Amino acid sequence: MNANNETSKMSNTSQISQISKTTKLSLWYDRPAEAWTQGLPIGNGSLGAVISGGGAQETWHMTESTYWSGKAERTPSKSQGKADLERMRQLFFDGDYENGERLVGELLQPEKGNFGTNVALCDVKLLFGHQERRFIRELNLEEAIVSVSYESEGVNYTRETFASHADGIVASNILSDRAGELSFTLELEGRSDTFSVSEGKNGDSLVFSGVATESVHSDGQCGAKGLGVVKVAVNRGGTISVANGTLSVSQADEALIIFAASTDYDRSDDRWMEEPESRAEQAIAKGFERLKEAHVADYRALFARVEVELGTSDASNAELTFLPTDKRIARLRQSQEDDPALYALFYQYGRYLTIAGSREDSRLPMHLQGIWNDGEACRMAWSCDYHLDVNTQMNYYPAETGNLAECHLPLMRFIEKLSVAGREAAQDFYGCEGWVAHVFTNAWGFSAPGWHFSWGLNVTGGLWLAAQLQEHYEFGGNGEAEAFLKETAYPVLRSAAEFYLDYMTIHPSNGKLVTGPANSPENSFFPNEAGQNSHALSMGPVMDTMLVRELFSFVARSSQKLGIDDVFREKLEEALALLPSLSVGRAGQLQEWLEDYGEAQPDHRHLSHLYGLYPGNEITLDRTPELADAARVTLDNRQRGSNLEDVEFTLALFAAGMARLRDGDKAREHLGYLIGELCFDNLLTFSKPGIAGAEAYIFVADGNFGGAAAFAEMLLQSHAGEIHVLPALPASWSEGRFSGLRARGGAEVEAVWENGRLAKVTIKASAPVNTNLRYEEQYVLLQLEPGQSVSFDGSLSEIAQRSL
Repeated sequence: MNANNETSKMSNTSQISQISKTTKLSLWYDRPAEAWTQGLPIGNGSLGAVISGGGAQETWHMTESTYWSGKAERTPSKSQGKADLERMRQLFFDGDYENGERLVGELLQPEKGNFGTNVALCDVKLLFGHQERRFIRELNLEEAIVSVSYESEGVNYTRETFASHADGIVASNILSDRAGELSFTLELEGRSDTFSVSEGKNGDSLVFSGVATESVHSDGQCGAKGLGVVKVAVNRGGTISVANGTLSVSQADEALIIFAASTDYDRSDDRWMEEPESRAEQAIAKGFERLKEAHVADYRALFARVEVELGTSDASNAELTFLPTDKRIARLRQSQEDDPALYALFYQYGRYLTIAGSREDSRLPMHLQGIWNDGEACRMAWSCDYHLDVNTQMNYYPAETGNLAECHLPLMRFIEKLSVAGREAAQDFYGCEGWVAHVFTNAWGFSAPGWHFSWGLNVTGGLWLAAQLQEHYEFGGNGEAEAFLKETAYPVLRSAAEFYLDYMTIHPSNGKLVTGPANSPENSFFPNEAGQNSHALSMGPVMDTMLVRELFSFVARSSQKLGIDDVFREKLEEALALLPSLSVGRAGQLQEWLEDYGEAQPDHRHLSHLYGLYPGNEITLDRTPELADAARVTLDNRQRGSNLEDVEFTLALFAAGMARLRDGDKAREHLGYLIGELCFDNLLTFSKPGIAGAEAYIFVADGNFGGAAAFAEMLLQSHAGEIHVLPALPASWSEGRFSGLRARGGAEVEAVWENGRLAKVTIKASAPVNTNLRYEEQYVLLQLEPGQSVSFDGSLSEIAQRSL
């Protein structure tokens, strides 16, 4: 070996990163990922990839958030508006549910049309042909990098891959520690019906084009157009060649792979077609180290804001963090022994997925599968879309508490657009002003009811989503938040309020203002005790009342704060007085419907009528103890059912609900079940076959996000007009600390606890703070100016105050 080769060998050896099993914030494995469900996800808010494989081969399952089939189209309605609405309502008021639902099916049940779905983009397939030894792969959450390390025939190989938001690409660097030993081939395989690959310029790349067409959720002819490039550069030797759609690298020491793609979604010119090649060329010119440095700095500016550490329990020890992640999950599932650090890892994984899936400049928010797509939902009735009866909302439940407000912004913009599109549905189906959306929507602004009334006539689905505007505003608490209220939240929510004022009707038997006919997602009931014929539609489902009450109250307060719309505010206040109160049923449960109907599915997966407990605040232990007790009865009843639908989002809601009821041990139990029973090896949550028609185990992102949000609720709550620290701490999390969690009103909180007791808490203000700080039954008044912080001991005695 000559001197140059020896120098190259030493250089390569020094650059090969070691898998950091010492980090607590790492998902790692000692065997290859044989399938998508074992692969590790990366994303930059637009491009997503799940990386699977081992030494022999590696596959990047690529997605792009705007690569949607379908198109924007107005959904025809057979309803003549308010006249037909009154006909339907009268049947329900008369107790004729059967004919009421029949008429609804005729008038408010549209055809599917070209609804569409997010289509997986392509697979990047790398073939190495190695027989791996000492294999390790890892997702380092602190850097958002997937690493693979192994030895084959005496040569050590390392691959590092990340999705860079800073440069708009996916980059991978592959190293061997012996000169000239790196050889592999690269191919592209399309995942949509229309896909083609050709040789790029300079003989160092493959370019592809496609159209997001499919024939399950659209006519197979319409969808977004996409273009992309995979470009490769080799350092210190080696050659690149392209032939027959295959790119080959031979006898290199190191190779850099760059993937870039774009679509014509929501673009008015052709500049999108130039973006992939331009980004790839710029990335190659920068080189891997500069790309990595920019990526880590950009990512950590968000991720590093929050730290969480949980001490060990009696049943676990620090060495658990050195077990491969799949083995830790299996251990939790099989023995139910506690592993506190695994819960903290799951939480930070949820924050990681939020950053990877939704950035400030993302063109679309996260859908049913975040920005990743295993292809399963696309081929069945579900569609990989925006479900509005908890799923899309839950994707963003951890954003504000997790100090990732910027990641919430794509949803804010999406809601604005939906409010414009929803004016068509309001007019076409109900003859009403304002805007409405129902059980789901798509990239094109679909807002009509779904194509069967039993699940599709959720008349507050769009409002449920729009409640995230209020959430974003309440956590802000500064000048920027006030601008957001005036320019975005208030106009959108005022228009929603305009619809419900026009749409709702007075119930003839009780004089209350109700919605309907509508369903309580996606449940059914027996209208009498005989229980022979179940129905889905009624007047005034409780979920609707909760959301409308929250809407009217917020818009009225905002109107007064902004000094506008006095007459409209008076209408809202009059309507608020007519809304039904929440009721406790004869079995002690919180009623799901206006009447105390019998539950056709007492163990149903949806808990929509518990919105007032979580994420809302109409039900609290202190202000409404009877309703809180009824909510607990409902939660307990759902869990006891013999046919419990233990769906990922349901377990997240169980955990969050118990956290709001300050039962930390129960909340931890549900989180443990979610992690142990409803997560793949890669910690992504899934829905089981048979649930809502699922045909296979399908990744659904909401469990990751909902579980993360529930975890935060156990440590910090601020929904009841106070900052409550450690409100639902499990006994097994006896020691720990967190910093960076956010409370409503612009406060950031840091806390330390020992032996299950608070030791220190610090509040930092980014806006004027005037509220109570609470620990157990102890309170202290907080009055802080922006930039100030104050610390208290475990008795809430002040120990330090300073200006930042």
